[in-house]
Amino acid sequence: MDEILVRVRREIEAAKKERSRNQLEAMIANSPEIRSFSASLSKKFGLIAEIKVRAPSRGEMRDENVKEAPAVYESNALVKAISVLTNRADFGMNIERLRDVKQRTSKPILRKEFIIDPYQVWEARAFGADAILLMTQKMGLDELQQLHDLAEELGMEVLIESRTEDEIKKVPPDAHILGINTRDMLAPASLYQDSRGSINESRIDLSTDMDMLENIRLLPDNVMKVAESGIDPSTICKVRDLGYNAALVGSDILLHKNGVAAALGLYEKALEE
Repeated sequence: MDEILVRVRREIEAAKKERSRNQLEAMIANSPEIRSFSASLSKKFGLIAEIKVRAPSRGEMRDENVKEAPAVYESNALVKAISVLTNRADFGMNIERLRDVKQRTSKPILRKEFIIDPYQVWEARAFGADAILLMTQKMGLDELQQLHDLAEELGMEVLIESRTEDEIKKVPPDAHILGINTRDMLAPASLYQDSRGSINESRIDLSTDMDMLENIRLLPDNVMKVAESGIDPSTICKVRDLGYNAALVGSDILLHKNGVAAALGLYEKALEE
């Protein structure tokens, strides 16, 4: 995580040189209307489906899946919102890709990024994000509260991601969309097999602890709840039955050998049984 954050800070500094805060404010005046992330998740259990080119934990996604994902997500009722990775160094994406996806769908867009600077929040709104992700693992309560409040001032919603009981205690008291991540982003690296069959070393630990999802009991009753990382068709019913409103799913879909529609079909079949 520390290595990733070094790269994130470099990207932030480069972005600030390219586009000032004043320019972002001007862009916001002409940006699309906000779509309600929480309203979409509240209708019925579903997925927040991800778009990314690669991941530190799994390597390169299937290029054909990444290309077809926006259209397939838009047409699939199980997909309630779309998560777009905007980190260039580790996920192969950028903020411009988020704007492109926003133009191609009617569903809410989550900017999934290592957000540590208010500039990134302004940037998210300027490029069309409806919600942002904030992680508790590397931030204190004051930092989280500042970024959370700024996002809401700009009209966006915030998904606050935690894992352990101690991390949940850092969640701003007025947060209303909370996520539990089954993967420890601070754990040592591990090996993975990419879509080409090559064995590589991940920058983060691949393992997931599905028992962490039981920490839903520590979340307030009146918040939206999202399960994150390592969820597949074999565990999706457990996620729903625990009381989560949605599951955030990415690599399992984008690496599927038969394409995005086939991957989503497996989730649909599992939830019907």
